[in-house]
Amino acid sequence: MTNGNGTPPETAPSPQLNVLAQYTKDFSFENPNSPASLAPQQQPPSINVQINVGASNVAENDYEVVLKVEGKAEHAGKLMFSFELAYAGVFRIVNVPQENLHPLVMIECPRLLFPFAREIVATAVRDGGFPPLMLDPIDFVSLYRQNMERQAAAQQQPS
Repeated sequence: MTNGNGTPPETAPSPQLNVLAQYTKDFSFENPNSPASLAPQQQPPSINVQINVGASNVAENDYEVVLKVEGKAEHAGKLMFSFELAYAGVFRIVNVPQENLHPLVMIECPRLLFPFAREIVATAVRDGGFPPLMLDPIDFVSLYRQNMERQAAAQQQPS
């Protein structure tokens, strides 16, 4: 392909996303009512899990993305177990247009981190004496849109 004068067009550098590091930033698992909480139950526990994503620029093209996963299981009003995980990664992102950078950091980066966070939670719950908690896949696009809508609504409210 040529640019009309017989010479090949200038090619733009291709976008790159590199994982520089992944790590557990903070983790807590509590089983406060054991061994009673480990006894067989007639009904399954009520399980509540919340996911949040945060990011910060740590160098010119490097971003730390933190996936926060918090959850608890309760049965008959008693806490069976709870956990809090902050699983992070440092990502180098180059040759990405500015308008695409925020969605890339807040959607694709946590999507890459999630399987590792899921495994940490499943293993901790299993090691706490319960069946492994297999977190359902997360739609980070929907989570991103919800957060953007929430921020837009908060900015429109009078102070």
